[in-house]
Amino acid sequence: MADPTQIAYRTSKDIGVVYAAPVYQPLPGFERPQGNLRCCVYSPCGRYFAWASLERVTVIDASVGHVITTLPAQNVFELGFSPLGSFIITWQRPSKDENGDAVKNLKVWSVLGRQTMGPEEDEHHVVGRFVQKSQTGWNLQYTFDERYCARVVTNEIQLYQSEDLGNVWNKLRVEGVADFAVSPGKNHSIVVFVPERKGQPAAVKVYNVPEFSTPVSQKNFFKGDKVQLKWNKEGTELIVLAQTEVDRSGKSYYGETTLYLLSVNGGFDSRIELGISLGVRLYFLHRILIGCTDKDGPIHDVTWSPSSKEFGVVYGYMPAKTTLFDTRARATHSFALAPRNTIIFSPHGRFVLVAGFGNLAGQMDIYDLEKNYQKICTIEASNASVCEWSPDEKYILTATTSPRLRVDNGVRIWHVCGGLMYNEDLQELYNVTWRPQSTIVQPQDNLLHPAPTPHTSALAYLGTVKTPSKPAGAYRPPGARGQVTPLAFKREDEGGAAYVSNGSLSLGTGVNGFGKPRKRDVPGAELAPEDGNGTTAGTAAEGDDQLSKAALKNKKKREAKKAKDAAEKAAGLAPTPDNAVRAVTPSLSRSPERRDRKGHERNRSRVYVDSRPQSKPGQRDTRRSRDQQGNKPPPTSKTNGIPPIQVESEPPPDLTVTSPGGAGTPQDKKTRALLKKLRAIDDLKMRRAGGEKLEGTQIKKMDTEDEVRKELESLGWNE
Repeated sequence: MADPTQIAYRTSKDIGVVYAAPVYQPLPGFERPQGNLRCCVYSPCGRYFAWASLERVTVIDASVGHVITTLPAQNVFELGFSPLGSFIITWQRPSKDENGDAVKNLKVWSVLGRQTMGPEEDEHHVVGRFVQKSQTGWNLQYTFDERYCARVVTNEIQLYQSEDLGNVWNKLRVEGVADFAVSPGKNHSIVVFVPERKGQPAAVKVYNVPEFSTPVSQKNFFKGDKVQLKWNKEGTELIVLAQTEVDRSGKSYYGETTLYLLSVNGGFDSRIELGISLGVRLYFLHRILIGCTDKDGPIHDVTWSPSSKEFGVVYGYMPAKTTLFDTRARATHSFALAPRNTIIFSPHGRFVLVAGFGNLAGQMDIYDLEKNYQKICTIEASNASVCEWSPDEKYILTATTSPRLRVDNGVRIWHVCGGLMYNEDLQELYNVTWRPQSTIVQPQDNLLHPAPTPHTSALAYLGTVKTPSKPAGAYRPPGARGQVTPLAFKREDEGGAAYVSNGSLSLGTGVNGFGKPRKRDVPGAELAPEDGNGTTAGTAAEGDDQLSKAALKNKKKREAKKAKDAAEKAAGLAPTPDNAVRAVTPSLSRSPERRDRKGHERNRSRVYVDSRPQSKPGQRDTRRSRDQQGNKPPPTSKTNGIPPIQVESEPPPDLTVTSPGGAGTPQDKKTRALLKKLRAIDDLKMRRAGGEKLEGTQIKKMDTEDEVRKELESLGWNE
């Protein structure tokens, strides 16, 4: 008979180990530790459970709760086990010794090396020591049989034999390597990731141990600043979820995400494309391109099935789409659109959980994959930050933990049919997890029927929950009540229009912009007539909506300038002979103050420029001959209803205008600089008199007042 399922949790005060269904009782023989406990973890095989206090690390037998060994490791912040539970790894914060050298803060211990040990036997119990500065990716990665382990250093992956961590067994040299992952399958393989740099694309390469001369498969791609490497359980396929820090298209605040699928056997040589464009792209090795591209948006989650024969992807703008793919990246099934961002397969692969956590409502949909993807139930698990399947895949564990949410912390266990089985409220819950158990020892009986009896804690909690008698729904103003909701205000899974993002703010130009395009009217101006299409005659031409704001503004300026030039020519402002009478028409587009300002700006140039229109060579003689024949110049037309003012032309005065800062001798410049410094000193004196606290440099500046005044007197300046 299989052992009952078990959970362990850690709060700010203690650690608890509890049997789950059907007993829901604390583990007999386990003494709950008290105090400041920083971390706890089960071994992957489920045989051991360990936690770290300020003074030591304690390892117990998870079945009975008896202490197996204690490790004299102080201030441990991270704990980990090897796959078979033979070794336990501890990580402490980086520090330096008396000589200023880095202390080896990553230690590997043999769990069964010593049953009891003292401080003097520490060296015999430690298998290996390393310097590990970063807490991210701190742990060693072991092969499935614990034969080898690996760690990343600068530009290389170092491999060790698990029994001899003092000597490097082999090295994989990769320039710029940032991340790696060891295959969990029976084949000893390693995948490495090199991000983009110096214009070169990012690369993912797979090597077989110990043949590191050439990769067995690789993929180069752009838009990859960081990745998540996910092997399937058999180690034959690899999913690479690449992400950029910035989305250059402006569609997402969190960057762009791309998804790649690499097959280590290299058995594919064709290209397959599914759907239309989306930011999700799936690549098999040897340029097999698969696109789950029927919905635009980011990738929220991707995970393998325990069978290693399919995987699920949640992608797209909310409401997101969830699709299952086989190992050839062909879509096998798509679930209904819903606000979801998480997908988790059950340990045996029969059920799949699709949920929406984080900033979503916490709804969990359970589907039975063996019964034509039938939906079993929907569970409301609001504020959940932890969600895990039980090893027998009958129950689902959810928890609200700190520091994400410091109120309503607790543990809840749900049956796969949707009923709440167990509830326990805790203060400042930091961690909770199931005890790992092999799927071989778990019976595969009827998982859905009959439904077990809930624990008394679940019944008490359900008695306090108030179910609303009538769903409130969204607020509607009185004028919109009793009418059909427009599609633009409905979610896509409720029959509304699909969300479309073009990387810019919506100004009412489409379905998501709520109606017709909005006209830009100038306040006080006369309304322009509309054409048959409902747009004004003065609107931008077709294609202007593709221009940026700056380009559109410049285009309007050019058109206005052309129109102004044409109006001036029509008003008779063409060049005239030197002795002719010139017509001067006051401009109505600018106020007198602006005209004066414009003239002042023109006079700031050093050299006088004649702004009168100059005639081209040959035109003056033509006009003279025409005047001699009695031809008079055509009269100028009125401008805006005001007759032109006739003035006699005079030769321009001989003026030379210089810029304000260009005059004066070096002595005058020095005098102005000293006067400016004196004004600053007077200002500081006023600020100090007002009670303001001055800085040291300001006080030193005030002390130089006498020197400044003496220097001014030497230059001949008097107040």
